[in-house]
Amino acid sequence: MGGWIVLALLAAAVIWVVVTYNALVALRNGIQNAWKQIDVQLKRRHDLIPNLIETVRGYMKYEQQTLEKVMEARSRAVTSTSVKETAVAENALSQSLGRILALMENYPDLKADDNALRLQEELTTTENQIAFARQYYNDLVMRFNTKQQAFPGNMVASFFNFKPGEFFAVADSEKAAPRVDLSLPA
Repeated sequence: MGGWIVLALLAAAVIWVVVTYNALVALRNGIQNAWKQIDVQLKRRHDLIPNLIETVRGYMKYEQQTLEKVMEARSRAVTSTSVKETAVAENALSQSLGRILALMENYPDLKADDNALRLQEELTTTENQIAFARQYYNDLVMRFNTKQQAFPGNMVASFFNFKPGEFFAVADSEKAAPRVDLSLPA
């Protein structure tokens, strides 16, 4: 009789290890899929930027240095490989794109150009999709990391050498709230 109890406990332990292992694998695969979704949106963004630059170049004759900085930031973003490197490069690209979009406000003819408006709208939509994809990715990374760190799942994760997922982090410069000065000039 005692042998059956030991056998049942052993079977339960094996089943628990298999279920925990499969859950970790599913989360790891979910993270890889979520990263590919971010990658799709980033590629769309990278493809839109040269079109936007060519559209605004004629109007923004005195802003050529800013346009070149955007293209340099795009180049770094396209060639980045790791999650951390991509996050840093994409955050720099976001900042330089923000400068271009802000400068566009100073050019009435450019603000009226249908092609520029369409590209700006597509870029804004893409930025929103990137934000949603990044949030989903980070949510999966959090679940994966929590599963690996919580007892007793941490034993299975350690035994099968699972590594923590890497968050797609926002640069410190983007965390700070913009400063608005509403004081009237003296």
